[in-house]
Amino acid sequence: MEAPTAADLVRHFQLEKLLNHDQGGRRVALLGMIDGSPALLTAERAAFPSDINTLEAFHAAIMKIDNLGENDIYRWYLASSGITEEAPPDLKINLIYPCTDKHIRKYTPQTVRMVTETPFIYQQHVRPYMQRMRDEGRLNWVFNIIEGRKEQEDVLLRDPGQGSSRDEAFLVTPDLNWDKKTLTSLHLLVLVERRDFWSLRDLKKSHVNWMKHMREKILHATVELYPELEKDMLKLYIHYQPTYYHFHIHVVHVMCEATSTQAVGKAFSLENVVSQLEAMAGGPEASMADVSLTYYLGDASDLWRDIFLPLKEGGKI
Repeated sequence: MEAPTAADLVRHFQLEKLLNHDQGGRRVALLGMIDGSPALLTAERAAFPSDINTLEAFHAAIMKIDNLGENDIYRWYLASSGITEEAPPDLKINLIYPCTDKHIRKYTPQTVRMVTETPFIYQQHVRPYMQRMRDEGRLNWVFNIIEGRKEQEDVLLRDPGQGSSRDEAFLVTPDLNWDKKTLTSLHLLVLVERRDFWSLRDLKKSHVNWMKHMREKILHATVELYPELEKDMLKLYIHYQPTYYHFHIHVVHVMCEATSTQAVGKAFSLENVVSQLEAMAGGPEASMADVSLTYYLGDASDLWRDIFLPLKEGGKI
């Protein structure tokens, strides 16, 4: 009797149990049997092709497009790659239309640079840049959510804060990159209502109690909404530099695959920021604007090209 070929072994595999799958469902570990002996099979989806003709064929085969939501120029969907009409959705699609040059640069491969932003560079160069970005109307989608015009069915929590004013009010909503189903890839977005908070640079010692209150409310609401989760299965972080200049916090499952957006030089733990503020010298006005922050930038970004590259070439950093 001929020994089975390598391909035969895969065909003879009889599935018994799903052992594990990654947060995006791209990799699975399966336990089964082959000819009476236990076997472990792992499978991973192949990378997307890079040639235009194959990508055009891939796009043409997309079917069963289900709209998950839209806000301003952003839209997101679930869809099928066209294997069969009955197959469940296997694609999460985000669409930015119309997109800008800034969006195109963000999604184009580029060399990454580490920079140190001193308080002086922040005040003299970066803060005015933030103001310009805000003046361009890039926050319409954020204000649509806060003001109740869009995505209200997705808002998971609205908290008025601890005081009588709305200065500490915030809301929690799913991040557009989450499929709203897979808990190990859970990704929520916390938006503060006040508009004078642009980034973690605006946090002061006087805001420590607010941040602690917000953290506890976020964790409590999340585990109530998703009983399978516990508080120590969640991590909260703040991006710097953020993609948009309205203060927000990311909430993700600890098992969520750590992409570059959660890496050192991009993500700052909320708990560590609060601890840094508590230990900071000075009174209640001492702030994150008073410290140097080191982070990375793509060399096609406006911040690198317009601020840090000229400073480097001028010998000022």
